Amino acid sequence: MENNEENAVSNSRVYEVGYLLVPTLSEEEVPAVYGNIKELVSSFGGEMIADEMPRMMPLAYKMVKVVANVRNKFDSAYFGWVKFNMDGGKVVDLKKKLDLDPKIIRFLVLKTVKENTIAAKRFVRGSVDKKPRTAKNENEEATPINKEEIDKEIDALIA
Repeated sequence: MENNEENAVSNSRVYEVGYLLVPTLSEEEVPAVYGNIKELVSSFGGEMIADEMPRMMPLAYKMVKVVANVRNKFDSAYFGWVKFNMDGGKVVDLKKKLDLDPKIIRFLVLKTVKENTIAAKRFVRGSVDKKPRTAKNENEEATPINKEEIDKEIDALIA
């Protein structure tokens, strides 16, 4: 019995599923769909590690989703992700279920690590390129701009 538990743990890997939900969902429907995805992962024996509530964002290009023989094009979507621990054999079944959901435009399942892989923004003192401030001399006066000379120079450059 102990060997079976060790074998199940050794087959278990950390995965992350990133998904795009159709933008036609109302704000009230998004948490329900998000909960359904988490429940689906749990139903296949997945243990949640981390997740993020889907949020609306513009897409880099239009994506097509065919639902009930109707081709729909989307240029924005709700993006969310879930990181979980699951047996490798059950991931294929999870993908099949996610593929059937008409509210998901596209999804991607990746093997990943348990640790947080998001790079935090760091402030490093002195790394910002700044121009040294020059003290303005009070005796210097600003030279007036001669519009005629500028027009002549522009004409010369164009010709």
